[in-house]
Amino acid sequence: MTRPETYDVVISGAGLAGSAAAVLLARRGARVALLERRSDPEAYKVLCTHSLQASAYPVLNELGLVPALEEAGAVRNEGRWHTRWGWIEPRAAPGGPELPYGYNVRRSTLDPLIRSRAAQTPGVDLLTGHRVTGLVREDGRTVGVRVATPRGEEREIRARLVVGADGRDSAVARFAEVPTRRHENARFGYLAHFRGLPLHRGVSHAWFLEPDLAYAFPNDDGVTVVAVLPDKKRLPAFREDLEGSFYTSIRALPEAPPIDSAERVSKIVGMVDYPLISREPTAPGVALIGDAALTGDPAWGVGCGWALQSAQWLAQAVAPAVSGGRGDGGERDERDERSGQGGRGGRGRAELDRSLASYARTHRRRLRGHQMLAVDFAATARPFNPGERLMFAAAARDAAMARHLFLFGSRLIGPLRFLNPLALAKAALVNLRHRGRGAATPGSAGAAPR
Repeated sequence: MTRPETYDVVISGAGLAGSAAAVLLARRGARVALLERRSDPEAYKVLCTHSLQASAYPVLNELGLVPALEEAGAVRNEGRWHTRWGWIEPRAAPGGPELPYGYNVRRSTLDPLIRSRAAQTPGVDLLTGHRVTGLVREDGRTVGVRVATPRGEEREIRARLVVGADGRDSAVARFAEVPTRRHENARFGYLAHFRGLPLHRGVSHAWFLEPDLAYAFPNDDGVTVVAVLPDKKRLPAFREDLEGSFYTSIRALPEAPPIDSAERVSKIVGMVDYPLISREPTAPGVALIGDAALTGDPAWGVGCGWALQSAQWLAQAVAPAVSGGRGDGGERDERDERSGQGGRGGRGRAELDRSLASYARTHRRRLRGHQMLAVDFAATARPFNPGERLMFAAAARDAAMARHLFLFGSRLIGPLRFLNPLALAKAALVNLRHRGRGAATPGSAGAAPR
């Protein structure tokens, strides 16, 4: 093995979370090794909702990607959602500001774009074809990684912080023995890409069919991602005729998109078993971001947004601790370069541990409540519970409640604010007022009572 190289941070995984973290950390002064097991810099994730929720817009803006996404044809993700009470169509309040938005963009466009941005950032070394095979540990903490190179050689890279951005089956998490909580998902899913598929108002559609789900998201280059997520009880029959079952499920949707007249430009690909994974986001010398820390339910399309947000939270928390210890000339003490501790030994480790604890608190505070609700919804593929019926029914009947639900669905507010007593009381009042009224016209804020 060659002499170990030393960085401030080594990141395993150059997808959304890893590339974003590399850019944000390097801009804050850290020297970053960004490892990607795939050799092709144009590689991308196939199974994805391809949606960046509005909660991730500030990260896209900090990364400087908004103009590039607009130029690439990414679609601002307005939406409408079908429920048993009718369509929920969030709109801006009269005279008020426009609703926040994110983007729908294919991962074949997004992944190479953000990876290229990382590779061009001073302080980031993108190392493709490098696979993490183990961790380097000293005194009970991680101080680097062992990797296999494209030539099959073994290489050791030391760093003050190792970041796992390597997905739900994270090798970093496994090697660091981070406890994993696995929550089974009682739904399966299949999706395909279509070109020339018109949608009402050209916006994203989601269908809550209780218990089954479906969505159609318009993306760049005129391509729409269409997916169905049925109860697993339907899986054996569904797989007997995969294409026929997929098309039949789409045709049966209320205001179904006309897929028979559109061009399918991809295979029908699926996720038969997609559990929700929750891990502690840190360990000594280790941080997890994106799906490595928390894998959400694909029904809600939160994964891309949370990947970007967790990368930003980590960079904000740890950058001073991992990039400090340099002299005025930007150099470190040679002994500390070899140890990977940045010139401050135990004091530097203590500062890093405090910053990791801060990141972990933010991660839990911002995402744990969302994940708990998602786990409950996915575990049995159940219909809406009484609280969900209350809120979704009100959102189909009242414009203000539709905006409130939109803020929660976009992860701009958390469960406590979404279900605060005032919101519940208003939802109950809206539903009482609509009791006994006739059916609403399609696409309106009202709906038939249930």
